[in-house]
Amino acid sequence: MVTLLIGKKGTGKTKKLIERANAAVKASAGNVVVIEKGAKLTYDVTHKARLIDTDQYAISGYDMLYGFISGICAGNYDVTDILVDSTFKICKDGVAGLETFTTKIQNLSEACSVNVVLLISADEADIPASINAVCEKV
Repeated sequence: MVTLLIGKKGTGKTKKLIERANAAVKASAGNVVVIEKGAKLTYDVTHKARLIDTDQYAISGYDMLYGFISGICAGNYDVTDILVDSTFKICKDGVAGLETFTTKIQNLSEACSVNVVLLISADEADIPASINAVCEKV
């Protein structure tokens, strides 16, 4: 399943993501991965989750992020949750490529039985309605 945490800057999305990551670690029998731009969640997310800074791997854009998430799923059969902070900071295209990306991530999520949470800094009115069909919004 793909879940979108949508809201404008300063609405508490990162706090919700941190809470979800820590709750997933407690509930998961596998591994939880948190992908972020910059190492800012180091002290907020439990050490039992795998924190990955996209800057270390020069990840930018939807295609690179999708490939990276696919590689995580391919390399680790026991990943149960992947949470992505600041999706639009990683993917500069913003809303333009979001629809295709979420469809691909939803297909990957179903194929690998992985829950994916994407943090989207935008007004909910700016998100295409077609994304509602493939993603749960929070």
